[in-house]
Amino acid sequence: MKNKIVLIGCGNVGMAYAYALVNQKVYVDELVLIDINKDKVMGEVMDLNHCLAYSPSKIKVTLGDYDDCKDAKIVAIAAGANQEVGETRMDLIDKNSKIFKSIINNVKASGFNGIYLVATNPLDVMTYLTLEYSGCEKEKVIGTGAALDTARLRYILSEKIGVCSKDIDAYVIGEHGDSEFIPWSTANIAYRNISEYLSLDEMNKIEDEVRNSAYEIIKRKGATAYGIGVCMVRITNAILEDKNIILAVSSWDKEHEICISTPAIVGKDGVKGKIFMPLNKMEEEKLLNSINVIKTAIKSINN
Repeated sequence: MKNKIVLIGCGNVGMAYAYALVNQKVYVDELVLIDINKDKVMGEVMDLNHCLAYSPSKIKVTLGDYDDCKDAKIVAIAAGANQEVGETRMDLIDKNSKIFKSIINNVKASGFNGIYLVATNPLDVMTYLTLEYSGCEKEKVIGTGAALDTARLRYILSEKIGVCSKDIDAYVIGEHGDSEFIPWSTANIAYRNISEYLSLDEMNKIEDEVRNSAYEIIKRKGATAYGIGVCMVRITNAILEDKNIILAVSSWDKEHEICISTPAIVGKDGVKGKIFMPLNKMEEEKLLNSINVIKTAIKSINN
């Protein structure tokens, strides 16, 4: 079976993902783009194909429809209303829940049996709804979750401390949104806790910067795209290459019956297991707050 990806939603995020796929070494044979604006997407297909002579991977890029999902390994969903200046991710919930119901029903009708990769906000709620609407196995629905927030954290720490971001063992967990947090008690560089490098005040400022990064980017340029696009490629490679790497993605939490971000093992079958970090009392309270925020948002849709 070929490594085929169907991307639904070709706005800023979707096209950042598509462009990153074309420009990185990936095991993708075919990329199919679906969007309501077919004329624009045909232009995107042409533009992406013109990259291929200089790209590290050979990918067939086409315009398609929902029937193309039937033999795809991954259906990536980046469709939905964009977060505007002054809006929180949760403000998108009514608009995007309706859009997702239609999308998932169409994907299901194709006979799709692969892995869903969700990048639409409010992320944890949309990941949960994908699971509910699709009825597929829990491990086969992955939201980008706090993978992007974790990338932002590691970049900021790298700049602050002067250590390669790849050598920093720190995560953002919880909701991909305003209740997300950094469990500093588990953040390490070469087995030394981050508190040996930073003061409490510095850690608080970094946490605020990570949490508000999307708002700053949206205020300055209107949308976030490149960071999430590359995060989606990272998850895609983990699946297609069966890497079993640990990523802070949003996935099903059996205990609380929601989707939320914790470190998780990602491979060819999706999420192979969540890793629950040892948290101190304050961090446990923050995680519980995140869980309640997501539960309340889901309940508002049901109501």
